[in-house]
Amino acid sequence: MTDDSGGTGDADASAILIPLHEVRSARLDQPVRSARLDQPVRFDRRELDQILRLYGRMVAANEWRDYAIDHLTDRAVFSVFRRASEVPLFQIVKDPKLARKQGAFAVIAAGGRILKRGQELGRVLGIFDSKLKVVEA
Repeated sequence: MTDDSGGTGDADASAILIPLHEVRSARLDQPVRSARLDQPVRFDRRELDQILRLYGRMVAANEWRDYAIDHLTDRAVFSVFRRASEVPLFQIVKDPKLARKQGAFAVIAAGGRILKRGQELGRVLGIFDSKLKVVEA
């Protein structure tokens, strides 16, 4: 018993052709606001690059050992751990709702104290830069 149609049989019957221009126009017709509300807040590529560069330096200095990234509906959080089983030492938070008021980025210590807040991630991450110390000979 063979199929005379070349062996495709049920595959052709289940295939549904959807023109791309219809899908694209349907997406454009949807309001942008509702699409953004459904999406969680994320770190973009440039921001994540800055954070991971700092993380790499701190791992090399044997200060940090693990991290976690959370993309929530209202904010994105990069948590830094000394050990995986502990509470985070620091949290680097991106909260777009605070962008115009206090700045979208913040570094929060383990106890919940805000160490630095600002508009630019690079300046906020500057809190982790080592300070120069006077060395006496």
